[in-house]
Amino acid sequence: MSTTRTALVIGGGIAGPVAATALLKAGIDARVYEAYPSPSDGIGSGLALAPNGLAALDVIDAGDPVRAIALPVSRMRLSMNGKMLPVPGLSDMPPLQVVDRGELHRALHDHAIDAGVAFEYGKRLVDVEEGEAGVTARFADGSTATADVLIGADGIRSTVRGLIDPAAKGPDYTGMLGFGALTECDIDVEPDTMTFAFGKRAYYLYWRHDDGRIAWGVNLPHKQYLSLTQARAIPAENWLRIIRETYGDDTPGGELARRTTAEQLETVGALHIMPPVRHWYRGRMVLVGDSVHAPSNSSGQGASLAVESAVQVARCLRDLPDPAGAFAAYEGLRRERVEGVAKRAARINHSKTPGPVTRAMMTLLMPLMTKTVMNPEKTLGPEQRYRIDWDAPVQQEFVSA
Repeated sequence: MSTTRTALVIGGGIAGPVAATALLKAGIDARVYEAYPSPSDGIGSGLALAPNGLAALDVIDAGDPVRAIALPVSRMRLSMNGKMLPVPGLSDMPPLQVVDRGELHRALHDHAIDAGVAFEYGKRLVDVEEGEAGVTARFADGSTATADVLIGADGIRSTVRGLIDPAAKGPDYTGMLGFGALTECDIDVEPDTMTFAFGKRAYYLYWRHDDGRIAWGVNLPHKQYLSLTQARAIPAENWLRIIRETYGDDTPGGELARRTTAEQLETVGALHIMPPVRHWYRGRMVLVGDSVHAPSNSSGQGASLAVESAVQVARCLRDLPDPAGAFAAYEGLRRERVEGVAKRAARINHSKTPGPVTRAMMTLLMPLMTKTVMNPEKTLGPEQRYRIDWDAPVQQEFVSA
């Protein structure tokens, strides 16, 4: 029988509210501590939730609130040198759900509040003290909080990760900056379809929003690393000039760039990929979400994996008697899966900025690849068909795995 009764959740983005809600469902009192002075609903642009991510949200009854604010995307296609090719998918799976990151934060936050989760803001974690009876978090404002366990859901620049392992490596920079926009542009875009376009200089993607406007995002090659704060310190007009130069010769990338205004441009900053993390937990502390696994945006699975891990750590704490055993089981259930997705995404990253020779080869081989190498059952099946059985005892599941 579990001895865990209370939990501190550090971070109020995606994984934090989901973990706290799942912990409450598991009978563990959880409170979220967020470094920002208010809910972090103004950060980032669009993201996709895969069927497995929505299924994990359904476990805590948050799936439908998210579907209500999302745009379903049932078809995908590749564009290169004017050639448009369909991307094979899993016909029996629900569509991807594309949602604004800020709106997703709000939906998960509000659902957690309705479930009974308490949030505290302006709580930037600086240190922890562990003892036999629990763990105490110390915040920059001088306050403290104590519970049985501490869940680090504090993102890719995680403070908790550094406290668990001071030698832990940080995220790797992909060499690309992210930008997004929702703009008026009269181009032919089929509804419910997302296009992945390999421009002459860089990669971008686009789809039609439900109000008729075109949503698009770019992965802009940039040698210098720029954090979100650093990238946003540069005027949007400057970034638009660079984006228009980069995508100006592409169709429809050039027109999208020219139609986008400074007010519409959403600056995301550096795109990261998290290398394998050696230590997922220590004592009474454990990591979930981007703090421990952040595959690049090429995976289409970042948010979904974060949600899955948040639910699974709650199951493990519910079913296993002590935090150490629960955290070991949690890592055993998750590590192989998330690192496999990260490796697939890393391979895709290499194709986003091809040189002339590679680009020519991709153009020649892409039709064949969509029929052979891009086997959806092999590449997407294990990822999208993954389901969490909330009612199954973790001990039995972990031992059999």
